[in-house]
This record gives sequence, structure tokens and C-alpha cells, in this order.
Amino acid sequence: MTSLDPAAAGQFRQLHASGLLILPNVWDAGSARLVEKLGARALATSSAAVAWSHGYPDGDVLPVALLAATVQEIRRVVSTPISVDVEGGYSSDVASVGEAVARVVDAGAVGINIEDGAAPPELLCAKLESVKATARRLGVDLFVNARTDVYLKALVPADRRVAETLGRAERYRAAGADGIFVPGVTDSAEIRTLAEGVRLPLNVLARPGLPDAAQLQALGVRRLSAGSGIASAVLGRIAALTRGFLDTGASGPLSEGALPYAEMNALFAPR
Repeated sequence: MTSLDPAAAGQFRQLHASGLLILPNVWDAGSARLVEKLGARALATSSAAVAWSHGYPDGDVLPVALLAATVQEIRRVVSTPISVDVEGGYSSDVASVGEAVARVVDAGAVGINIEDGAAPPELLCAKLESVKATARRLGVDLFVNARTDVYLKALVPADRRVAETLGRAERYRAAGADGIFVPGVTDSAEIRTLAEGVRLPLNVLARPGLPDAAQLQALGVRRLSAGSGIASAVLGRIAALTRGFLDTGASGPLSEGALPYAEMNALFAPR
């Protein structure tokens, strides 16, 4: 049995029942604590941002031990529910995927994202069944968000994307998924069709051209994720500041828009 508070899992599931859950994706304890302080009702990790923070590329290569340790560190400093992006489960072996998920659940996750990528949907169905069996064994009502990359990776021609996504979503629902994540879709009409057809809470990814939160909620979307967007923006700012500092050594730009030291340090005082 995991030591996780069962109430957190129920709280996270309830956040998908109505309205729009906005999830700013984090990558370490510091970013998680700050995002919680800013008012996030739940937290989600970005697989890319977590991998980059440990010096790995995104794409199922991050050691599961490092992911679990990251989740544990995040859990240490926050009280809000945590969902963890486990990419494709870090293996094509279904049993190994279940073991990986067990490690992140034991570390404090009450939800996960798991994706199909370019693999056949049958494989994700098998992984979903393994993950749900693992959650039952651990006694956790794990919210499993099944991500399909039909749009993101252009797996089919544009005129078949909606039908292919709906077909996969139904298979994933039957295999135990609790939500469907469709990164890459931005068209309002297509979003509405998907929201009406998937029969599970629909999650979309922030990207240029996506309708705003109020519009998404009206279209039937239940979850909006930042993905790697926040981390990419932060890293872009680091790159710009570092280039300037290396070029001129000027100190002024380093304080522009910066959070005060005392404010940041206070975030991590014992509670």
C-alpha cells in the first residue's frame, strides 16, 4: 500500500467533473511549490521539462528512478494533487510499465499521463490495463489520462484525424482510461466534436491558435495543460539573460522581472 492520502486521488478526479482544470506543468520541487503558491488547484509534471532538468532528452529515456525521486521531492513541498507524465511508460513491456507506474504512485502521484505515440493503439490498451491493475493493487484510485498523438505526430491525414482520435479514445476508454489527452488540436469545431464524442474528460494542450480558457470550457474541454511551454519559456529567458551577461557583464537585466530572494526563500520555510 502506498502512504498517499486517498483523499488526494478523489480530489483530483473531482476536478475533472465540471468546469476547466488548468494545469501548469512543473519539473522540480521549486517550480511546483511556486505554482502551487500562485493558486494552481493541482499540479502536473512535464515529461520534457523533467528530462531536461536531469540532462536527458524527452522520449522515454529518463531513468524511472530519477522520475520517482523528482515526484517524491515535489510531494515533499506541496499539498495539491500531482499528476505525472510517464511518457510511454518507459518500456514496450507491459509488466515493466506497471512497475514504473507503481514507483511514481508510491512517490506521490494520484494521476498519470501515458501516451501511444507512433506505436499501435493495441499496445497502449495493454499498458492501460496493466496500469489500472497496478493501481488497484496499490489501493489508489489513479486517474489515468490516455494521450493520443494522432494530431501531434500527424499519424493520419488531416481529414481523418477526428475519426481516428475518436476510435482510439473509445478503445482506450474500454481499456480503463479515465481521460483522453489530444495534444495538437486547436480548431474549435474539431475540439467540440472530440469533447462530445470521447465519453471521457477531454484534455488539450496549450499552443498558438488554441481558444482561450472560457472558450475551451464552452466547447466541453475539461482540462488544459501547459505541457513543456512554461519550462521552454523559462529556459528561453535563461538563454537570453546568459547571452547578455556573457557579452557585457551587465548586472541590471538580471533583476528585471525577478522574484525577490526573500519571497522565494520563504516559499520553502517549514509549514
